[in-house]
Amino acid sequence: MKLHELARQVQALGLGTGSNATKEQQRAVLERLNIDWDSFYQEVEMDYPLVQTQQDVSETGDVVALHSHAYYEILFIRSGNLQYLIGTRRYRVQRGDILLLRPGVSHRPLFPEKFTEKYDRVVVWLSAEGIDMMQQNWSFLTALDRLPCVLRTSDISAESLAWFENGFRRGVKESEKAAPGWQAVVFANTLELITRMYRTFCSGEVPEPVEEKRELLDELMSYVEDRLAEHINLEDTARHFHVSESTISQLFRKRMGVSYYRYVTQRRLIAAKTMISEGSNLERVAEAVGFTDYSGFYRAFKQEYGISPTKFRSL
Repeated sequence: MKLHELARQVQALGLGTGSNATKEQQRAVLERLNIDWDSFYQEVEMDYPLVQTQQDVSETGDVVALHSHAYYEILFIRSGNLQYLIGTRRYRVQRGDILLLRPGVSHRPLFPEKFTEKYDRVVVWLSAEGIDMMQQNWSFLTALDRLPCVLRTSDISAESLAWFENGFRRGVKESEKAAPGWQAVVFANTLELITRMYRTFCSGEVPEPVEEKRELLDELMSYVEDRLAEHINLEDTARHFHVSESTISQLFRKRMGVSYYRYVTQRRLIAAKTMISEGSNLERVAEAVGFTDYSGFYRAFKQEYGISPTKFRSL
């Protein structure tokens, strides 16, 4: 489902004003449609073929499942006291940070126990076709593929930071007004944003973002990452790290909002989506990401994303 389709359903049911609907109103609509919120969020489609942008604000710690997209996602952090998990690495994000989330890379926000500051960000979704169009016409933009996933603007001038903040907001305002030709303006604005990112961050050595100090959670995620094709169970994992099974279970429940087994399944299915997108045979995919048979893989995929592997491939 696409965001504008969800907004239309919200308005039709009299639960809100479409695109301005709250998360609770959106959830209510999905429940009526028998669609799980996590499934919708993980496989939300772009409304437009090249680029789209919107502003999202969370005032409570929404549980956002580990997910990936088939498109590029660029986040400009306007405020928020949180960490962000990208792959198996955690980063503390701050106002002005730009996150580059590439297709197929798993990610999710990690909220603190006490939510002291609203999480406000501008979101830009750029399809593979959109970025290809830019890079084919302006080859210098291929340098962006070498940038780290977190760009910190605290080291640039206040003037440049203000430009980025205004630039990201311009795309949101243009999308909200939806005046004639607005999609062309949003694409042009995104191209300008990416060009400014190139000028600012590709002109010299860009320091790698500093990861959060590694903890047991990080080691556990790396352990899973290295064994996706193998049999993974809680007992063996606990023995490997010399901790109790309950320690691991409680850690994932507290920090990730899911069980250890659910996390393992999520990582396997994200890897499966990447392989399917690359054209791999579905049964071979199931085996490569650790499922003992295709039927088990099919059920898990359908439960997590709300669509079958075959349907995902057709999309």
